Amino acid sequence: MQQENGVILAQKLAGLMAGSRLARVAAAVVLPFIGIVAAFGIAPDTITEPVATTQVVQEVALPAARLAGSTDDGYWREERIQRGDTLAELLARLGAEDPEAVQALRNSRSVRALYQLVPGRTVRARTSAEGRLLELRYQNGGNVLNVTRQGDDLAVSEQPVQFERRVLMNSGEIRSSLFAATDAAGLSDAVAIQVADMFSTDIDFHRDLRRGDRFSVVYEMFYDQGSPVRAGRVLAAEFINVGRLYRAVWFQYAEGQGGYYTPDGRNIRKAFLRSPLEFSRISSGFTNARFHPILRQWRAHKGIDYAASTGTRVKATGDGIVEVAGRQGAYGNLVVLRHQSKFTTWYGHLSGIAKGVRKGARIAQGEVIGYVGATGLATGPHLHYEFRINDVHQNPLRVVLPAAPPIGPGEKPAFDAAAAPLAQRLALLRSTHIARLD
Repeated sequence: MQQENGVILAQKLAGLMAGSRLARVAAAVVLPFIGIVAAFGIAPDTITEPVATTQVVQEVALPAARLAGSTDDGYWREERIQRGDTLAELLARLGAEDPEAVQALRNSRSVRALYQLVPGRTVRARTSAEGRLLELRYQNGGNVLNVTRQGDDLAVSEQPVQFERRVLMNSGEIRSSLFAATDAAGLSDAVAIQVADMFSTDIDFHRDLRRGDRFSVVYEMFYDQGSPVRAGRVLAAEFINVGRLYRAVWFQYAEGQGGYYTPDGRNIRKAFLRSPLEFSRISSGFTNARFHPILRQWRAHKGIDYAASTGTRVKATGDGIVEVAGRQGAYGNLVVLRHQSKFTTWYGHLSGIAKGVRKGARIAQGEVIGYVGATGLATGPHLHYEFRINDVHQNPLRVVLPAAPPIGPGEKPAFDAAAAPLAQRLALLRSTHIARLD
């Protein structure tokens, strides 16, 4: 069959030779090889000359075979601590069938951290195939406890965790609440709280959120041996609320000091927060005529009431100095802060006042000054909040708040260098979302 194919190809080339000079030249070059192709095709079983071979036998030393059950390396296992776990139960799930080790750990004063088993955290252990405990590692807070077998004894050491810092990005969409959206996006509550704090002077997270609002965040995450341990600082964030875009990037202008600014250097922090509570609802607004539920009469309500459970943290809405910290009539437990001479903020019905909050003390914006309660004339736990300018009541939700100072000329080059890559990350997240919608 292959011989026939060679003949046919030769005939075709002969036909081409009559057609053009170039075809004749090509045929002259290719035609001599047709016979070679045909030769290979017609003799597939051609016998070649035998090749001389020599058999060589050589002994090779192999390492001694190690049975799976006799390995000294052991096996690493990881278990998540469950509510109600005892040390013995946890070690059993880790494959440590080692009563002597359990007893030694119980008797050791150096492993007290193992008696503070926090549900949700993980413990890693290395055991032999026979169940002997060889090594144990438990990261508790900022320290890591290591238990290592040395002969028949267990050596215990504890040192600070060397966290690995990574910068992550994520985004989400509001369906019902900020916390629900961050949960759906796999973000921790710590990140959600920071985002709310960052934009709290522009967005009232009690009233302004709408379904379809979007957010993007660039944040730190700290890892221990490849496992995420805790979220760090939010480095940049973007929030689109009712079609309006808010952006902020973190800039550290001195050791241990920094703040959030727009990418062009404007301070997003106002002199005052819109709300003294992180998340709550307004139970009574600012009005000149409200029927008082206890006094049973119509009277002005010159503040905002935020309904919240007893013990909810109350934050100072601005930097200030404590003027009042104690019991005062219908306000119950009251804290009054003075800001920039003409501004005062009032926080009433507190269940308690935070430690260190006393007359004359300096308070920073966002610092906890007390806890929601129902002291004084109150029908239930809530915070009564007032905002006054020159002792004249203002509606805290409508008053125009003064802005904090922007980035200074001397810091602008350093700020631009730090802000540019963060702003690019936010733009990338936004364009990724737009592409996903398209």
